[in-house]
Amino acid sequence: MELLKIPRGSRRERLFVFVLGWLVHLVLRFLGWTTRKSYENDAELRSRFAADDRVILAFWHGRIVMMPFAYFGSGVCIMNSRHRDGALISQAIRPFGVDVVYGSSTRGWVRGLRGLLEAHGRGRDLAVVPDGPRGPRCRAKSGAVQLARATGAPIYPASFSASRRLVLRRSWDWLTIPAPLARVHYVVGDPIRVAPDATPAEMESSRAELERRLIDVTLRADRAVGVALRETEEYTGVPLERGAGG
Repeated sequence: MELLKIPRGSRRERLFVFVLGWLVHLVLRFLGWTTRKSYENDAELRSRFAADDRVILAFWHGRIVMMPFAYFGSGVCIMNSRHRDGALISQAIRPFGVDVVYGSSTRGWVRGLRGLLEAHGRGRDLAVVPDGPRGPRCRAKSGAVQLARATGAPIYPASFSASRRLVLRRSWDWLTIPAPLARVHYVVGDPIRVAPDATPAEMESSRAELERRLIDVTLRADRAVGVALRETEEYTGVPLERGAGG
């Protein structure tokens, strides 16, 4: 496409990102207005939002589209990459009141981590995409547990699914986009807390547990709206027992 040939860092690129980012934002608003939402196991998280207690919200990259409508706190900050896709996402979510710091697990992680810690110090909740920015899909990296150890904030794994949806299977994350008027069901998992003196082995255990709980809440959300188990298995890359997710 000709648009993809716009020189990086040019004025044309900045204009392209600005305009397309706002269009994406309007699509998200439209989906927010036209979908029917339900929530599961969210009482504790909502009580923390109401008390203005800081949390870390974690979700898979492929389930990012509707996450602005799962946040009911006073302000949240997320790390995003500086490449064009990341800039588009940043432009689209900022009007929801989301702060953005730049960095990723592959480039600028220390700078991004510092930015998230500073945001937490200013009273912001944190949002983390453990399998971003480029995967592997549904495999959690250690960033969320590092933040939890440094801040003392609990990690709440969350996911959503939709009764009618488009899944972009050619993208690495299998991005899920609900259809207008679909039922969107959110599931929040039990929180994970990481001690400030956690050992490397304990950190790895927490990372693995976050991955397990994120897969679990994704299964529960999919099941609630009628997604076939094998589709969830294909998405997560994990064989799931018929009784899982209860």
